[in-house]
Amino acid sequence: MPSESAAIVTRGLTKTYRVRRPATGRFGTVRSLISPVKDERTVVSDLTLSVDRGELVGLLGPNGAGKSTSIKMLTGILTPTSGEVYVDGRVPQQDRTANALSVGAVFGQKTQLWWDLPARHSFGLIRDIFSISLHDYEHRMRDVDQVLGVSEFWDTPVRLMSLGQRVRCDLAAAVLHDPAILFLDEPTIGMDVVAKERTRAFLLQQVHDRGRAVVLTTHDMTDVARLCERVLLINHGRLMFDGTLDDMKKQHGARRVVSVTFGEPVAQVLVPGARVLSHEGTRATLAPEGDSTPEDVVRALIARFPVVGMAVEETDLEELMRNAYEAENETQFA
Repeated sequence: MPSESAAIVTRGLTKTYRVRRPATGRFGTVRSLISPVKDERTVVSDLTLSVDRGELVGLLGPNGAGKSTSIKMLTGILTPTSGEVYVDGRVPQQDRTANALSVGAVFGQKTQLWWDLPARHSFGLIRDIFSISLHDYEHRMRDVDQVLGVSEFWDTPVRLMSLGQRVRCDLAAAVLHDPAILFLDEPTIGMDVVAKERTRAFLLQQVHDRGRAVVLTTHDMTDVARLCERVLLINHGRLMFDGTLDDMKKQHGARRVVSVTFGEPVAQVLVPGARVLSHEGTRATLAPEGDSTPEDVVRALIARFPVVGMAVEETDLEELMRNAYEAENETQFA
């Protein structure tokens, strides 16, 4: 059994599907009906991880990496082929009712709100489904509304809401029954800048004030940088990195580059100890090489060229993840 501090624990979690192989030839359709040939496809392979209570973790990976399948096993929707999984101390697929009380979820384009009803009516239905007392319901709705501002549009039928408004209502609905764990798939999709900040503040409140464990899947690297204490990178169904963003920077080659703007077009940018990454007219980006530091490059540029603007920038998160995937692919196919 997992420790009490762990909200989620998996050991060797694996999910394999049997997929019918397309038949070819003149009578291929008939043969596939009479004696179909099936191949095994492993979507999640030997996934071992843990998430503590009060921790916000980013589950990241390219499309088809196994993120959604992993979350479906954690929520009890799918039964693993092999391995162990514990969510809030129980095996989710064996005790679906109790597991549903422990988790809340927002999945991408899917909604748990009634499409033709105002969101406030859906909140009332959720209150009845989970037998939430009127006092607790009103208190939780006030807390949620203070951060997400859902009362501004909760009398609007869900089908008439913008995507960002609907996702904010889905987030509110996901925490009404006070779950210990939240699973979120692209929670800031379709939102404007103000709504994104509200949503990020809401998620941080759920983690730090409420002590919930949050598992976040997203392609928005700003969400990852602003919210995630740990990141779990999966690719081809396998866990390839588990650690902090600082750990990822150390492991996958974070670097600082110098972006410079010249007062007039420069034909060629030659600086000792630096490699030109890009150069067009009055703008260039250089990376230090060898023992050179960004500060050395800055001094050399100022000494040689009519510099009017300069910035030292760190490798962005997208490049770090790309480096991690490329390193994994090289290892796999070596």
